[in-house]
Amino acid sequence: MLTELKREAYEANLTLPRHGLVHLTFGNASAIDRRRGIFAIKPSGIAYADLRPADLVLVDLDGKSVEKKSLKPSSDTDTHRRLFLAFPTVGGVVHTHSSCATAFAQAGRSIPVFGTTHADYFADAIPFTRKLTRKEINGEGYQWAIGDSIVESLQGRDPLALRGTLVNGHAPFTWGQTAADAAEVAVALEWIAHLAILSLQLAPRLAPIDPTLSSRHFLRKHGPTAHYGQPDLA
Repeated sequence: MLTELKREAYEANLTLPRHGLVHLTFGNASAIDRRRGIFAIKPSGIAYADLRPADLVLVDLDGKSVEKKSLKPSSDTDTHRRLFLAFPTVGGVVHTHSSCATAFAQAGRSIPVFGTTHADYFADAIPFTRKLTRKEINGEGYQWAIGDSIVESLQGRDPLALRGTLVNGHAPFTWGQTAADAAEVAVALEWIAHLAILSLQLAPRLAPIDPTLSSRHFLRKHGPTAHYGQPDLA
């Protein structure tokens, strides 16, 4: 089972360079086994082209590596761990430094719902986090503090309705019911951010679309009334 968990996280990680969401060794993806309380995450500093399923590092929810002999986990591990603990319905987390989404994060700006492309994936504007304090930045719990700021940015909203946020001065994090879902949301977030930049260039005072329209598009794909796509014939 843990081999399958590593494979799930591995496949999600490979999605990121395939879609141009990461460069060099930036970014990572993780997948969690909720029953065991263990997640698999990309090792620190390993190039995506060199990554193998066996390289994925298993970590428990106390932050301890599970295997005696393993690579060092991603430097973002505690942020992933914080999100898994805060969001019990989440099965995978992704972090990228994709160009357009990162530009919004660096600018400290949310992404309003300017169109139905956005609404197909997010129920509301994509938020950005508060700035960390110097104490948080300099402390040993820096990555955990990033996770805290992400949790705070959702303001109690359903994490499966708002599956991502922009870390102020840093870059985006996304999540989903599986690692594959989280990676798909990361792809969508980058495209949404790209469209938002283009839209603001054409119409600097552009307002968000009508909430009725955005809700219609979100709910056709998500929740109990979802009807988009083909029925499950199994």
